Amino acid sequence: MICDASGGVTSMDDFLKEFFPNVYRRKQMHLHETDYCKYDDQVLTLFTSSLYFSALVMTFFASFLTRKKGRKASIIVGALSFLAGAILNAAAKNIAMLIIGRVLLGGGIGFGNQVSQIIRLILVIDFCSCF
Repeated sequence: MICDASGGVTSMDDFLKEFFPNVYRRKQMHLHETDYCKYDDQVLTLFTSSLYFSALVMTFFASFLTRKKGRKASIIVGALSFLAGAILNAAAKNIAMLIIGRVLLGGGIGFGNQVSQIIRLILVIDFCSCF
């Protein structure tokens, strides 16, 4: 699921060293404490939540496009957005690239959410499992 993958990546030492060195240092200093103080970082929170927020916003644009041009157009736009986000995240060299990639991934999910009941169900279950 999305949150689980995001949570797994954001707890990996190599990822934290590269993109969130402050969080990595805090994690190493507090090895015997709970994860709540180790991962308390606004940029890390922005990285994680940008996907969900983007999916929510893009759903409104997707509904307009689906109404005007049909499901096929929404599927194509969603797939292209998700592909661009995946490529950008894979090539990310800094936090800005990561967050923009996550926004594009969220856009793909938002458009996919408009045309598929299964994606909507997975997104709701995944969002609820984050809490």
